Amino acid sequence: MHFSTTAEAIDLIDRFEAGILDRHEFTHLQFLTVGLYLCARYPFAEAIDRMRSGIRMLERRHGKLITLTGEYHETSVVFWMIVIMQFLGSTAIVGFAEMANRLIEICGDPTLPLDYYSRARLFSDEARIDFLVPDLDQNYLFANPVALAAQAGGSEIGRSS
Repeated sequence: MHFSTTAEAIDLIDRFEAGILDRHEFTHLQFLTVGLYLCARYPFAEAIDRMRSGIRMLERRHGKLITLTGEYHETSVVFWMIVIMQFLGSTAIVGFAEMANRLIEICGDPTLPLDYYSRARLFSDEARIDFLVPDLDQNYLFANPVALAAQAGGSEIGRSS
């Protein structure tokens, strides 16, 4: 997926925020685009809250869970939002479509969290409910995530066990 114009990306974001995306339209690449918009527009904690509520709204609309793992996964959502926020802080790209396309090029592999988390930790019930910090590598792609994770809220932020 690549955007030719910012209007194409904004159409996706508008449909996400309205809760009218088709279940199959909200893939990892669309998550990255929506997350980029939310992180660029809102304080980090609010961006995460908006992503959480948007995913849950889509789940309710479709009567089933829509994430790759089959149910809402807090650690995965926060992990990707941290990576997106760090990307924003590291890029000099100005146009939104160009920025979204570059983020998709860099972070398009949805298995990337497995470079940072063991399978046991990432796919645990605990990780679905609360954000857990990585147990393999805590440096993510662009920077150490501790300050961003602390802004995400929740009692499990920063816990490494």
